[in-house]
Amino acid sequence: MHEALELRDGEKGRYGGKGVRKAVDNVNAIIAPEVVGADALDQRDIDSLMLELDGTANKSKLGANAILGVSLAIAKAAANGLSLPLYRYLGGTHAHVLPVPMLNILNGGAHTGWQSTDFQEFMVMPIGAGSFAEGLRWGAEVYQALKKVLKDKGYTTLVGDEGGYAPALKTNEEAIEVILKAIESAGYKPGEQLSIALDPAASELYDGESKTYNLRKEGKKLTGPELVAFWSEWIKKYPIVSLEDGLAEDDWDSWKLMTDQWGGRIQLVGDDLLVTNPERVKRAIKEGVANSLLVKLNQIGSLTETIEAVTLCQHSGWTAVASHRSGETEDTTIADLSVALNMGQIKTGAPARSDRVAKYNQLLRIEEELGNTAAYLGRAALKK
Repeated sequence: MHEALELRDGEKGRYGGKGVRKAVDNVNAIIAPEVVGADALDQRDIDSLMLELDGTANKSKLGANAILGVSLAIAKAAANGLSLPLYRYLGGTHAHVLPVPMLNILNGGAHTGWQSTDFQEFMVMPIGAGSFAEGLRWGAEVYQALKKVLKDKGYTTLVGDEGGYAPALKTNEEAIEVILKAIESAGYKPGEQLSIALDPAASELYDGESKTYNLRKEGKKLTGPELVAFWSEWIKKYPIVSLEDGLAEDDWDSWKLMTDQWGGRIQLVGDDLLVTNPERVKRAIKEGVANSLLVKLNQIGSLTETIEAVTLCQHSGWTAVASHRSGETEDTTIADLSVALNMGQIKTGAPARSDRVAKYNQLLRIEEELGNTAAYLGRAALKK
């Protein structure tokens, strides 16, 4: 794991060790005395000050959760002080692009306790819609159609961490097949109106000692090049337009092979590989690995560093995808951030569960507020 450290209390008798009293104490005792009274418009300076106070490479002293909480509070205070919505404050007058949603309608992997597929997320992208509102409606209709498809096959329609269904499918490929059937059942054309995006979370499948990927449903272990060949067959066969974490976070050689073969045709998104870290993004760009960044604020732990990573990608011809986490709240910052930076894509779960729907509702409000100036790029969002 290359992410910034979220500081947890480790008290097993309280919230299973996940309490955040230490992080809160760090905000009150260490950060607050230094930032109270500062100008909220000085976002970069305040974020830099907190990084200096922490003094570690992964924010392990104060905690990324402590630093990010203050960082976002500063931005929201500044926006409120100027009577501006957050997306307008952060993005200025040029912020106008609504993201194409990646709707995670079928969950697998660790998010379902390995009861479903080997791969963590199967998503649909409404690339043929004319607006965010229309695209979201298409995705919601496919989500409900998938429920019926699964029921007709005798599968459960219980949901995983991100709201997608978590059926115990017989094979990994069956996940693609039922989604394609759901798209057609909802009255849409796969590959033309809605396409498929995948997040296999391959690091979860990787054995560092043997350097192989364990595909339980397939009953086989694959080397990096063999997994690249596996993905190649799927890409040729199905309307897959985006593949996130198709290889493990430290398997740079296989990532390079995948990028050389498919980087000119589909979006190859780095999540665990890049962890929203500008330095890892710079390395990937230099080495020709991946072509898109998954943007998670708490992976890097400050707003300034997040914006730096996104800007670096956009200036290098990459795409950037705003993203939630599997564990979420109803905070809608990432919705505003996606519009502020004109990312053009967002990944925030199924059209279900309030923590996921909150982001979609915020984007509907932003699109309505922008009116005729709002842009929805559709398929073009996948290319920079």
